[in-house]
Amino acid sequence: MLLDPVARAVATAPNDDEPVTEEDRSRFHNGQAWFQQRGSTGIPMEEVLGDFGLTSEDFPPEDIR
Repeated sequence: MLLDPVARAVATAPNDDEPVTEEDRSRFHNGQAWFQQRGSTGIPMEEVLGDFGLTSEDFPPEDIR
């Protein structure tokens, strides 16, 4: 029995029946090539945040009780 509402929504969601377009395929292949050109690594989060003048310290962890 799934009690978590998010897990329940995911488990009961309908299948995605939207067709894959040539544009989708092209973007996927371009993305794969981009990663391969960079040694299969993405952009570090610190670099992305830095583009906006932010650091990870600007996002303190939530207080978990």
